[in-house]
Amino acid sequence: MEIASLTIDEIREGLLARRFRAEELAAEALRFAEEENPKTGAYLHFSPERALSAARRVDEKIARGEEPGALAGVPVAVKDVIVTRGIRTTCGSRLLENYIPPYDATAIIRLEEAGGLILGKTNCDEFAMGSSTENSAFGPVRNPVALDRVPGGSSGGSAAAVAQGTAVVALGSDTGGSIRQPASFCGVSGVTPTYGRVSRYGLTAFASSLDHIGPFARTVKDAARVLGVIAGRDPRDSTSAEAPVPDYTKALDGNVKGLKLGLPREYLKDMTSESGSLIYRGVEVLRQLGCEVREIGLPHTDYAIASYYIIATAEASSNLARYDGVRYTSRSGDSATLADMYRNTRGEGFGAECKRRIMLGTYVLSAGYYDAYYLKAQKVRGLIARDFRQAFEEVDAVVAPVSPFPAFRLGEKVDDPLAMYLSDIFTITGSLAGIPCMSVPCGRTAEGLPVGMQILTRHFGEITMFRIADAFERAGGVN
Repeated sequence: MEIASLTIDEIREGLLARRFRAEELAAEALRFAEEENPKTGAYLHFSPERALSAARRVDEKIARGEEPGALAGVPVAVKDVIVTRGIRTTCGSRLLENYIPPYDATAIIRLEEAGGLILGKTNCDEFAMGSSTENSAFGPVRNPVALDRVPGGSSGGSAAAVAQGTAVVALGSDTGGSIRQPASFCGVSGVTPTYGRVSRYGLTAFASSLDHIGPFARTVKDAARVLGVIAGRDPRDSTSAEAPVPDYTKALDGNVKGLKLGLPREYLKDMTSESGSLIYRGVEVLRQLGCEVREIGLPHTDYAIASYYIIATAEASSNLARYDGVRYTSRSGDSATLADMYRNTRGEGFGAECKRRIMLGTYVLSAGYYDAYYLKAQKVRGLIARDFRQAFEEVDAVVAPVSPFPAFRLGEKVDDPLAMYLSDIFTITGSLAGIPCMSVPCGRTAEGLPVGMQILTRHFGEITMFRIADAFERAGGVN
């Protein structure tokens, strides 16, 4: 079994034809992942007992002639900000180094009900704060395409696991581009669904109004199938939507003739790099497939970075207040008073990027500054969302870059927070608007580094997004 090249359909076909058992597949996937992991550091820890137990349940269903599930026998990696009952969930932080949750996230429950095998938890920037997975307290992740490069972040471990072939699919989380950007850097597909499409129950909160759970996969069809499994209303998450979940894979027929695509001038005006050339070539492929391409305007794009980092840090400041050493975090042993315990626990436990964002968020929410910063940022967010609504009156989807550049070298930007923040300049707008967006591989640079093309569609318009991405993939992308 070549774990590194298997698709969901191939696994299902092999299981139903009795060419192999799910337990055999799980054992081989675990062996391969543990053997390959030292090269990239994609996984923080493995869960062999859970994976093998789930595999045995799949085999028992098949033996009884029952439907084994849409993800039967599929090896899955899970970002370590998504809680898993009985399996350590660290969020890439020393504060939660030994935390073992007593419950599963809704997305995890749905994955396993569909027959998925959770191999382990993947490395990530601490509390999902970063764009390179260098902010993990447990060391950086290396890009399997080029080991001296970052895999992107904050879901770098999940993207690297899929690109390396140690998982068939993976779950990540996206707040401002943390699925799409690492998908682009690692040369896989990554999906950020409509806000509310997937339950956030069990997703450790960074910025609650921006956080999403979404899949990584080596093919668009596999990504669509995983989203179909984890999506849907959840009574435990009041922000999850009642909208029905269609079968995304049924629409993937390669036909996109007549669809109208918008190219935002604000995204492409400065894209003179090799990445920009690949995006233009990708758009030409879509044009040849029968799409109508036109230039559009998203006039408030230039305000997105400032708006995002005010809103996200403000919400992070509030959400991270719970990590104080009183309940489930590690606690500083060097404390004479309660105030010292709070101060020392947080000072010793949080990394530099978390501290930076907590301080920024506390500042913009403080008396006298709330209206000047946070309220104004929310108004700008409304304008950005309006830009997209108006654009989707003219076009069916927006096509854009994911990042201004391909994967950069480890250590290159880690000491320059502003440069790091700007790597998300093209993904933040979709996050602020809450619309579905994804990255699909769009060729490689002369150095062999992957570049992703971003596809954005209207709220709950994931089917259109997947149709375009799938047609592009079938056409061979940019060769």
